[in-house]
Amino acid sequence: MKVVVVAGIPGSGSTTVLQHALKETDYVHVNYGDVMLEIAQEMQLVEDRDSIRKLPPETQKEVQKKAAGTIRERAKVANTIVDTHCTIKTPSGFLPGLPKWVLDELQPDMFILLEADGDEILMRRVNDTTRTRDTERLQDINLHQEMNRATAMAYAVYTGATVKIIENHNDHLESSVEEMKNTLS
Repeated sequence: MKVVVVAGIPGSGSTTVLQHALKETDYVHVNYGDVMLEIAQEMQLVEDRDSIRKLPPETQKEVQKKAAGTIRERAKVANTIVDTHCTIKTPSGFLPGLPKWVLDELQPDMFILLEADGDEILMRRVNDTTRTRDTERLQDINLHQEMNRATAMAYAVYTGATVKIIENHNDHLESSVEEMKNTLS
């Protein structure tokens, strides 16, 4: 069974492409943050997802590692897509979404990055009234995508996984979904 990590910066359309592709594939969808929440709640550490980031760093690492082990265990019986962040932009810089201790447990077979042109992402964010996002400049969006690429390749070095980039441009959702389905088959 395969473990595939799918990531894209906010506004890249990764969730939309993934939701459409999952309708026609034999993969189980797992959100990494949801599994972390399950683990933290079982350990009686938090009541909600936002509280996870407020835990002491060592406790967060323990929860991350257990979540990765749980996902890997589930993947023994079904191809699994892990929906997560490749990098997380913070005020003090970029954090890896999958640190080494997570990669060691998760052992993914492939990373798929969903990308779009920076100006497309900028407009999608501006037009999305369902979310409250920090305002970013075009160069910030482009940098975040570059950091995702570099980080995904570093992850591949650790795991031997491949990295696939799928472009998701405006008015081309069907071709992006098709490319995702072909990549997963």
